[in-house]
Amino acid sequence: MSGEIQSVPTAEGIVELLEEPRFELMPFESIDEQLGHLPEGSEIAITTSPTLGLEATVEWAERASERGYEIVPHVAARYVEDRDHLEEIARRLTEAGVTDIFVPGGDREEPAGEFESALELLVALEELPYAFAEVGITGYPEGHAFLDDETLAESMAEKEPYATYVVTQLCYDPDAIIAWVEEIRDRGVELPVEVGIPGVMKYQRLLGISQKVGVGDSVRFLKKTSGIVGFVRQLVGSRGTYSPDTLLEGLAPYATDPRYDIRGVHIYAFNQASDLESWRAETLEKHR
Repeated sequence: MSGEIQSVPTAEGIVELLEEPRFELMPFESIDEQLGHLPEGSEIAITTSPTLGLEATVEWAERASERGYEIVPHVAARYVEDRDHLEEIARRLTEAGVTDIFVPGGDREEPAGEFESALELLVALEELPYAFAEVGITGYPEGHAFLDDETLAESMAEKEPYATYVVTQLCYDPDAIIAWVEEIRDRGVELPVEVGIPGVMKYQRLLGISQKVGVGDSVRFLKKTSGIVGFVRQLVGSRGTYSPDTLLEGLAPYATDPRYDIRGVHIYAFNQASDLESWRAETLEKHR
C-alpha cells in the first residue's frame, strides 16, 4: 500500500474506535446480566458455542433483539445440519429483525451436516428467500493454526463476493493487524475491516466462566488463536488483568484513513462486560 497515512491524533483515533464498538458475548445464561452492563441499543455479536450449539445463539438473538439491541449472531457453518436447518435459522433471525450475521467456519472437528466451510454456507444463503444486509467473514492477521497463508488468501477471495465486511481474529499486535490490512488491500480485497480486540479480562473471572460452562469455550477460543502467548504475557505483566490500551494506541493513527477502511473494533468481551464497560467509559473520558 503506497502513500502517506492519513493519520489522526492518537486520542482522536481511540475515541473514534471506542465510541460505538461491537461487543461479542457468548450465549450462556450470564448473557442476560452482561447485556445490562452495556449501553442500550449496542451492537452485540453472539457466538456459536461448542457446548450449546446454534440453538442457543438463535434464541439469545431473538431475546436480545426484543430488548432493542442490534444483534449480530454467529452462524457457524459446521454447526448447521442442512439447508432446511439453515432456512429455519435465517427465517427466525429475519423475523427477529436481525439484518447482520457473521459466518465463520466453526471449530467442530466434524461438521454437524453438509456444510464443511463458511464458503459453502455463504453460497447456500444466496439461494434462500431470506436476505441479510450485512454479512461478515473472518480474517487472520497472525495466520491460522492449520491453514497456510496462500490457502487463507484464496479462501478470502472466494468468500469476498458474498460478504460486506471482515472481522479479524483476536490479535494483540497492532503492527501485525495493520500489516495484514495492507496485505489484503494489495491483493484487491476492499471489504471494510472490523478489528477484533480483547476486552478487559480478569484471569480469575475468565477461569470462573470456563468452569461454569464445563468444557470452557472461552479458554478453547484463546487456545486456538495464535495470540495466546501474547495473552499470557500481557496477563503476567498486568498482574492478572488485561486491558487493550497499548493495542488501541497502535491502531488509532489508522482509524479514519479510507485506504485502510477500519470501520470499528469488535471487542471480544468474554462475558466480562462490567469490567469492559467501566474501562471503555474511563478511556473515552480520558481521551475526549
